[in-house]
Amino acid sequence: MIKQLLGKRIKEIRKSKKLTQEQLAEYIGIETSSVSNIENGRYFPTAENLDKIMQVLKISPSDLFISEYNNQHDYLIEELNKAMKENEKLTRMIYKFYLAIKYQD
Repeated sequence: MIKQLLGKRIKEIRKSKKLTQEQLAEYIGIETSSVSNIENGRYFPTAENLDKIMQVLKISPSDLFISEYNNQHDYLIEELNKAMKENEKLTRMIYKFYLAIKYQD
């Protein structure tokens, strides 16, 4: 569920900036199919590519997580916990992301 929400949000923002998947892929240095897989929730972007996506789209990490689900705090916590219990790599990535934004003003 988290992959789908993140992918959907990236797609929404990309389209609002009038960028194609091809353009975004070129800017961040990945294949167009990789952008499609991210936006369709099949893959998480790497931390490095997520950073590049945010730079290209000129957004902050919090912009990625503003959605209709923001009012469902408990639901989001439950989904994150479930996903992290099933995937150690994801847990490490989310922790790195947390550390990256924790000390920003």
